[in-house]
Amino acid sequence: MIRFKAWSVLLLAALLFAACKEKNTTTHSIPSLLPAPQELVMAPDEARLHEKAKALQQYAVKHGYNTCYAFLVDFSVFSGGKRFICYDLLHHKIKSSGLVAHGQGPDFRAEKVVFSNVSGSRCSSLGKYRIGGKYSGRFGTAYKLYGLDSSNSRAFDRFVVLHSHACVPAAAQDQGICRSDGCPTLNPAYFDTLQPYIDTSSRPLLLWIYQ
Repeated sequence: MIRFKAWSVLLLAALLFAACKEKNTTTHSIPSLLPAPQELVMAPDEARLHEKAKALQQYAVKHGYNTCYAFLVDFSVFSGGKRFICYDLLHHKIKSSGLVAHGQGPDFRAEKVVFSNVSGSRCSSLGKYRIGGKYSGRFGTAYKLYGLDSSNSRAFDRFVVLHSHACVPAAAQDQGICRSDGCPTLNPAYFDTLQPYIDTSSRPLLLWIYQ
């Protein structure tokens, strides 16, 4: 019987991470193989995060979204860092944070995030999203995403959704993590902690991906 070393098992798990589209997809993504920047940004800049959250709260008030909680993703942070933030808009503080995979784009080996709103680009898209209906899809529980800006207006048509996958670690890493086809993809255990915020809200929550 062949015995796999720990790193082999991790690589195999990453290879099994399929793209986010719910149909006609055979793409697989693996951790970064190209050199990462020497100085890794492992967490969002808090001053900038609070600024973004304040602007998001104002947007929520104006457009009738949830004004208590929101999610923010800072893609200027290294993929091994906790760049997904659950934010308390009422008390202006971070509730929790976790790792999140970004879209593989034209080269899944590259750590730098490439953004696009084009179908088939396999890229993440910047902008604000409304978190929509919950459903059970290819990756289990997922939530539809509706782009609210010109930079992410095709998110729904591109099958970009919020979901989890086992290839996303729970703890911060010093190496790049797996990629998606544009979906913000979370660690399963962390994803479970976020679902009550979405499921119990009478108004849709907002997600803001920025850099």
